[in-house]
Amino acid sequence: MTRILLVEDDVDLRLIMEHVLIDGGYQVDTTSTVEGGCELLGYRFYELVIADGRLSDGTGMEIANRATAKGLKTLIVTGYAFTMPPGSLDGYEVLLKPVRPTELLEAITRAL
Repeated sequence: MTRILLVEDDVDLRLIMEHVLIDGGYQVDTTSTVEGGCELLGYRFYELVIADGRLSDGTGMEIANRATAKGLKTLIVTGYAFTMPPGSLDGYEVLLKPVRPTELLEAITRAL
């Protein structure tokens, strides 16, 4: 079964996304911080990482960069794409919040 790391600091959104992924047939580990995401990347294997663009202790791109360095696929989900520093999202598929469940699952299929 495909394992996904979901890093999202909004508790309600994280729970909804987690349920969408589980219902989609994926195993999911969740965390709310860059630190937690990097820790999980250090000792677990994932086929895909989904990270919020802005987190309380940094950005999802920090996690995405680590994941990419390990050869993992990544998706960034953010409501701040147009206010982030130019070029910071280059190289990543970006989903704009609010993301619909079908849109999320389609992006995962494309990434994998």
